[in-house]
This record gives sequence, C-alpha cells and structure tokens, in this order.
Amino acid sequence: RKMRAIISVFGKDRPGIIAGLSAVLYRHGANILDISQTVMQGAIFTMVMLIEVSEGDSFSGLKADLEEAAEGLGMELHLQREEIFDSMHRI
Repeated sequence: RKMRAIISVFGKDRPGIIAGLSAVLYRHGANILDISQTVMQGAIFTMVMLIEVSEGDSFSGLKADLEEAAEGLGMELHLQREEIFDSMHRI
C-alpha cells in the first residue's frame, strides 16, 4: 500500500538542492508525483513536492534523512502526510 506526503522547502537559492533531496527520496524508494519550484527575486528558492512512499517504509526515517539533507543545503524543509495536510486545510 502507498502513502502520499507533501514536502515544502525554502531557503537561499544554490546549486544542488533538487539533486540532494531527490537522492534521499530515491534511497527511500519514494516516487515524486508532482513538483513545483520557484526562485523568487533571484534569491529565494521555494519548492513543493507531492511524493508517494510505501506505507511499510519508516516515515520518521525519511523525514530525518530529508531534514538532514536540507540542513546541509542551508534549507528549511517540512514533510507532512497528505491526510494530515488535507485535514488542516479543510474549512
């Protein structure tokens, strides 16, 4: 069974952000379903990804690895299960 999650990333733009985070997703067997990224005013990088991972995989392990990679890139990252994201944004 598959689980979907939302990743949001922001920080100062620099080379290697997508490559670094994608490598972590690859190691965890995650699939990127959708991605949107923008560099605002030539300096601020923002990205949102919708990913899919096997429910048997460790969500906390994926989160820790993504946060470690983001920190090494000087970025702030948030990972949230899709059902929690949906619940938080219901009116």
